[in-house]
Amino acid sequence: MSATLTSSPGAATGSAPAARQSYARYVGGRLLGALGSLAFVLVVNFFLFRVLPGDPARTLGRGRFRTEEQLEQFRATYGLTEPLPQQFVTFLQNTLTGDLGISLRYRVPVADLILDRLWPTLLLVGTSMLLATVIGVYLGMISAWNRGRPVDRVWTNSTLTLYSMPEWWLGLLLIATVAVGAGPIPGIFPTGGLNSVDVDPGTFDYVLDTAWHLTLPVITLTLAYLADYALIMRSSLLDELGEDYLVTARAKGLRDIAVRRHHAVPNALLPTTTLVALNLGFVVSGAITIETIFSIPGLGLLATEALSIPDYWVLQGTFLVASAAVILANLLANLLYGVLDPRVRT
Repeated sequence: MSATLTSSPGAATGSAPAARQSYARYVGGRLLGALGSLAFVLVVNFFLFRVLPGDPARTLGRGRFRTEEQLEQFRATYGLTEPLPQQFVTFLQNTLTGDLGISLRYRVPVADLILDRLWPTLLLVGTSMLLATVIGVYLGMISAWNRGRPVDRVWTNSTLTLYSMPEWWLGLLLIATVAVGAGPIPGIFPTGGLNSVDVDPGTFDYVLDTAWHLTLPVITLTLAYLADYALIMRSSLLDELGEDYLVTARAKGLRDIAVRRHHAVPNALLPTTTLVALNLGFVVSGAITIETIFSIPGLGLLATEALSIPDYWVLQGTFLVASAAVILANLLANLLYGVLDPRVRT
């Protein structure tokens, strides 16, 4: 009897360090994977343009350089006269110090340009994702709890319709109806832009004006995003409702509503949590089509403008920032999933 009593505490204390070591190995593996992905992105970001056939200076110049002296000056300014390995080393050094080059169009550092365009994208897509997550998860729960009933069919068909609807088409539809006006429907919302020209920055009216301009873009992205969360939450919750542990919880006398909310829903949120964390990475890249349609001066519109020149250093910078954000969000999703579900650590 005494042997049993002395061995039990040892087993209990030994399990905690083992769990911490298991999670530490899990975190280490995910960190190495994220660093490897980031290194791959850096290599692709450098060689993607330079391996294309033709002269980068002539491609970027688009006929603006009339003489060979102008071409040589351009090549020397942007380091294109150096050997390719030296260019790659210089690229890595500049990237690690935050130097992403000079924009060909705006003649300002790309890092400053990206920082200036970052907050409209975060405001637009971040607000849309927050609304889409809350509404989508709620609709998925309602549909799963009422499986086969009219409310389930209505919400499921609605979310499937939104899921298959292109974002740009939905945005143009909203502009044509409630921004421009169609028939008896008046045009009450702005057709584009982030602010009105007659509003002073830093005032409360400026905040209200920004919110008014973002109403249609936020509605568009919210309707497009919530379909993902609603469908995944519904599917996950339906899988959980058939598990044995819920039958055991009901057998212990718990009310069905308590079993659903406190047992089924937390486990069903695991796939949705992963999806939310992964989509956070795409907040930085922005919704290119929506920012272009509504003329929102974010990273998406910046990338579209850079493609038309082409402004290679802006494209290189936005691609790097967007890719790094996705990698970071993927890392956070893996770490969070390891906390919520210890089984994935093995």
